[in-house]
Amino acid sequence: MQIGNKVFVVTGAGSGIGQQLTVLLIQRGARVIGLDLKEAALAQTRALTGGDDTRFRGVVLDIADLERVQAFAAEAPAIFGAVDGLINNAGIIQPFLTVNELPLETIHRVMNVNFYGVVYLTKALLPHLLERPEAHIVNVSSMGGFLPVPGQSVYGASKAAVKLLTEGLYAELLHTCVRVTIVMPGAVATNIVENSAIEAPPTSGDSSRFKALPAERAAAIIVRAIERNAFRVLVGSDASFMDRLYRLAPRYAVHFITRRMQSLLKK
Repeated sequence: MQIGNKVFVVTGAGSGIGQQLTVLLIQRGARVIGLDLKEAALAQTRALTGGDDTRFRGVVLDIADLERVQAFAAEAPAIFGAVDGLINNAGIIQPFLTVNELPLETIHRVMNVNFYGVVYLTKALLPHLLERPEAHIVNVSSMGGFLPVPGQSVYGASKAAVKLLTEGLYAELLHTCVRVTIVMPGAVATNIVENSAIEAPPTSGDSSRFKALPAERAAAIIVRAIERNAFRVLVGSDASFMDRLYRLAPRYAVHFITRRMQSLLKK
């Protein structure tokens, strides 16, 4: 997909990967409607993009609120004249607890944001995308969407649901103008813990061995995937390594990631 002069809707645009995606897309000549829960975060993104209202428009929106998403989708094409792309990037993690310990309301919140938020925006904007000469949907899943991570089982389930939904969309839209990409990042340096309203887990002294990819680097990989109309993209060497390992020896991979998490987190 050619990015110049296209209009993208980016969720989670106030920080992390979403913010860096917004900056990079605008640098490539696109216009962006950025969605986030926090108005101050969107203001920061606007400043980073030069404060040009003809290139960036921030909208405060809870993607888990179906009625508000539908209202936004009805108005979105009028903001810049069209919607050519949707990047479902926003997401939250769960507290580092087992399924047995995790409250049901927390489970519902994680699924509502990570899965239903993607479903709501995709359903609401897909009719507009199908009318465009060229369009693209990018859904950000996670390494945790194909590999179980202890203490993040519900988060992983939500991201696995996004993965399969996206692959299904790819198949359904093969003979249309809409291309579909699934993104599976490993560790990326973002403020997802703060945005998820949970406490950061205590880490052991050897946690520095596990380096997170800078958000701007992750965004660059995703933008290149859009330009190539890629089907599937792994972001980070950890995601690539664990993808290969899980395919070759799934049981060993589960034991490996469990040991790694135990060494990372204090007992």
